Amino acid sequence: MSALHPYCLAISSLGFVLLLWGLKSNKTKTNPALLLLALTYLASAVSFIIEMPPIWSRIDSTFGVANIAVPLSMSWVVLVCTCQTSVIAYWAYAPGRARRAAKWFFAAGAVVIAGLMVTFFQIPIDDFSTYQVREWSYASYLSIYITAYTAAQAYLTIQCWKLARRVGVPWVAWSLRIISVGALITIGQSIIRSANLLGMADVKWLDLAWLCGDLGALLTSVGYLLPTLVDRARETYTWANEHYTYQRLGPLWEALRAASPEITAVEAPPQRSTFLRLRSINFALYRRSTEIRDGMIELRPYLGASARGSAETRHAQLPAAECAAAVTAEQIHHALRAHQEGHPATTPVEYADARVPADTAAQEMRLLLRIAAHFKSQAAAAAAAPGSSLAPAAGWPALDRT
Repeated sequence: MSALHPYCLAISSLGFVLLLWGLKSNKTKTNPALLLLALTYLASAVSFIIEMPPIWSRIDSTFGVANIAVPLSMSWVVLVCTCQTSVIAYWAYAPGRARRAAKWFFAAGAVVIAGLMVTFFQIPIDDFSTYQVREWSYASYLSIYITAYTAAQAYLTIQCWKLARRVGVPWVAWSLRIISVGALITIGQSIIRSANLLGMADVKWLDLAWLCGDLGALLTSVGYLLPTLVDRARETYTWANEHYTYQRLGPLWEALRAASPEITAVEAPPQRSTFLRLRSINFALYRRSTEIRDGMIELRPYLGASARGSAETRHAQLPAAECAAAVTAEQIHHALRAHQEGHPATTPVEYADARVPADTAAQEMRLLLRIAAHFKSQAAAAAAAPGSSLAPAAGWPALDRT
């Protein structure tokens, strides 16, 4: 066992947990490639766990068969190779062809595992423990494993390098190249063990074989893991950004809901509980942005021309989009006060943000965030200067709550 063994186990375990999390949170149809990749990491972790000396000894004593942990570990490695090649097939081919390829890979894997078990029980126990026996059963046993392992790694090396040339996303292409290089390095293990089996390499070379196997496995695991890490990072950023955006819209939404409670058609669950449970707040965020616009529509009869004119004069030095947001926020403040006092405008005007293009949901959200930011800062300034024209009337709800 090489010094890289624990790192390989850590990467495999991390990959399995991250993929399991992604599969659990995915409400749509399960992606076969992701399911196979999760199984790859699970099988890899199990193979590395079995190879740990304490676990190795416990397995042997449990089954009562000396060195039974060896074919068991190798069987899990064969499963790793089967899943890896199947994942690449799903990435490289159309779904129908990929499914057929995966079936052949799994059938071949089952035959290899059966061959390992049959030949293992033909090997004399004392001879097997030396790992240098030239007896036919041991040679057959090791030949089956090396042939299957080398074929799988060669397939990964070639296919991943080809795929890297076709992929348009740079970091995905680099991931595939890392897998290709890792698979190529693991073939070094096969070469050394084959040479040892044929009497062409001394037993001291076996340490290098372990190193090639673990280094190659580490690189392939990292290569497969990079896309998963990027996906999880993006999901985490989206989740955190949605919660942050929801909170930033809070003061504006609360003020509008206080004036027009009917805008809230669906009561959202508390944000804190949703956040602590690591749940998405996407639907509640969509509802909040919609309700803000509905609340602004309810206030349109109270939008006075003089309030807009004076606000535009005050914020004229700001860039166009920022000016429109600041003026709109000030219009909302005046309209809320007029609504409370029951003084609709004689000739209502439009909100200043109507002149800012917002053709996509992202542009609309950025515009609402600008308005909400100015609304909150203006409310704070009004609270600090009661004589201000934006000072809230008696009984008006606090506008700077978060």
